Amino acid sequence: MKKIERFELDFAGRKIVVETGRLAHQANAAVTVRYGDTEVLVTVVSPKEKRSEAINFLPLTVDYEERMYAAGKISGSRFIKREGRPTDEAILTARMVDRPLRPLFPKGYFCDVQVIITVLSYDPETNSKISSLTGASLALAISDIPWNGPVGIGRVGIINGELVFNPSESQMAKSDLDLVVVSNAEKVVMIEAGAKQVPQDKVLEAIEFAHKNIQPLIEFQKKIVAKIGQKKRDFVLEKDEKLYKEIEIGFRDHLDKIFKTTEKLEREDLMNEAIKLVKEKYGILSDLQDVDERAGRVQEAVDYFLSIFKKRMRVDILEKEKRLDGRKLDEIRPINCEVGVVPRVHGSGLFNRGYTQVLNILTLGSTGMRQILDTMESDEEKKRFMHHYNFSPFSVGEARPIRSAGRREIGHGALAEKALVNVLPSEESFPYTIRLVSECLSSDGSTSMGATCSSTLSLMDAGVPITDPVSGIAMGIITDEKGGYKVLSDIAGAEDGNGDMDFKIAGSKKGITAIQLDVKNDGLTIQMIGDIFKQGEIGRFHILEQMLKAISAPRPELSPYAPRIETIRINPDKIRDVIGPGGKVINKIIEDTGVEIDIEQDGRVNICAVNKEAIDKARAIIESLTAEPEVGKVYNGKVIKIMDFGAFVEIMPGKEGLVHISEISDARVEKVSDVLKEGQEVQVVLKEIDSMGRLNLSMKRVNGNNK
Repeated sequence: MKKIERFELDFAGRKIVVETGRLAHQANAAVTVRYGDTEVLVTVVSPKEKRSEAINFLPLTVDYEERMYAAGKISGSRFIKREGRPTDEAILTARMVDRPLRPLFPKGYFCDVQVIITVLSYDPETNSKISSLTGASLALAISDIPWNGPVGIGRVGIINGELVFNPSESQMAKSDLDLVVVSNAEKVVMIEAGAKQVPQDKVLEAIEFAHKNIQPLIEFQKKIVAKIGQKKRDFVLEKDEKLYKEIEIGFRDHLDKIFKTTEKLEREDLMNEAIKLVKEKYGILSDLQDVDERAGRVQEAVDYFLSIFKKRMRVDILEKEKRLDGRKLDEIRPINCEVGVVPRVHGSGLFNRGYTQVLNILTLGSTGMRQILDTMESDEEKKRFMHHYNFSPFSVGEARPIRSAGRREIGHGALAEKALVNVLPSEESFPYTIRLVSECLSSDGSTSMGATCSSTLSLMDAGVPITDPVSGIAMGIITDEKGGYKVLSDIAGAEDGNGDMDFKIAGSKKGITAIQLDVKNDGLTIQMIGDIFKQGEIGRFHILEQMLKAISAPRPELSPYAPRIETIRINPDKIRDVIGPGGKVINKIIEDTGVEIDIEQDGRVNICAVNKEAIDKARAIIESLTAEPEVGKVYNGKVIKIMDFGAFVEIMPGKEGLVHISEISDARVEKVSDVLKEGQEVQVVLKEIDSMGRLNLSMKRVNGNNK
């Protein structure tokens, strides 16, 4: 058994409690981290050998395992009570942890690394992101796995105009900003944000505020590492200088030709041709007999060729401000936008930016079509706005099997959703469920921002009254060893892969709505982030101007194929009258009229149908079921029972009153049955409601005769 160690830190008004040595002894390292009453177990494992010599990437996997028991719940599914596939929220949390860890592994470390975060206890007031990232950072830092950490995390809100560090969940519900920042001691390595059109200067202030307040958490981790950290395993990236130089000289002419070609597809053909020649040359010349070793040697040669390409691309940008496609550093690729491109759907938008093309299609539905979330965090929460992102293999010229949405697709979909949710109309003013689907048809950099732009076009084409149109841009940076850097606007795919960051910024003219930053180096200074914001805003506004040429505002009317929804309000006590025993009444209304009906607990009734006549018919039935009798109002009633002293007349479903024999006619009536028959339709006026709630009706006073 390992020695149990316990460490504590006061962090933004709550304690972080770290414990090691108690759990998961066969992992390379394991820690539990408790913040508030949210506690996670984080384990890291990495074998000392890579699984194949041909692997040329870091196979890092971060899994965030939600456990329903952590929140004291049993799954709401009727048949399956065991946790199944990760929820979207779990996948997004795993991605959030993964992104700042990945760039801090040494270059060339290609052994598998698995980080598993298991939620043991969940406090609804304390978000699990802080304990999860802290646990992952600490576990890697104290393990023998080579990694250049630790990093710290902080969350910032703007509440009543003030910056608040690590607010509770109830506080964050009132915030205009939800910002997550991950930093090391000097630089910011990851940003994730959703905002209600917050000005850039305020967001930059919040990032700097977070970076400053994160530092005690980093120092706390360093002290733990100093006390219990394991000796890091030896790892040196061996470089075959002779082979590197041979490729650099032997393929110089190929590279010259590649860098003279600004057209993407032609350049990629030249790249593929050169890589093919590298593989052929070093596959044939290799004297290695082992298949795996031979494959590794070929991959090494290809990697050297790609690194030579990368180095030259970066030098051209840093020293000559020359980009691969010939653009200036702040230049945006040609943009073309269209709306209404698909018939019969409720809204559609097509966004083209260079070789990036995204088609978005919008569907409107009744509130009954909202997604029900059964997660550790929420108790059957209903979600009315969804953005889904699909990335087909043909978008990058590949032929491969199509699978269900992966982590990347879910992450890109969530980013665009975050960028748009705060410009949507309220459910009260626009009682629709909204689903956007972005189909990536061609990819060359930042399809997630293309999805954001095409979604805005689609929303306006559908007539959804958004408060402001939103555009998005992906920014890049190239840095040198002396601290110099060049910022790139609207990065293409090659600049993303060979650059030092992918900084996605979405927003309106009023301010930022979403941010996602990934770095491939050791991070960004606050000065860098400020420069990126300034240059990015110019590019983002340019993209928005091009979008507004296609459609300048939401259409005044919904598509004729979209359902119409009319909302009426009833007394909540009358909901049971509309539903009826076992749903008998509401199902009969739906069957007779062809509408959809959704009833909220506050008495809102949404009636949905394409045909307005059907809505009117259903509304009339519901109003008759829930209306309260009004004294002095004339009703068309039906005689349901004849008595010697008068007749009972039903004036609305379930509501009947007595027409006394003296109130039937001005003339004397000797016998009620001489004048009225059961089933006969008559007009009556409600004369009074007595102290016992009984309705007294009159036939003779219908025309205003009060005698």
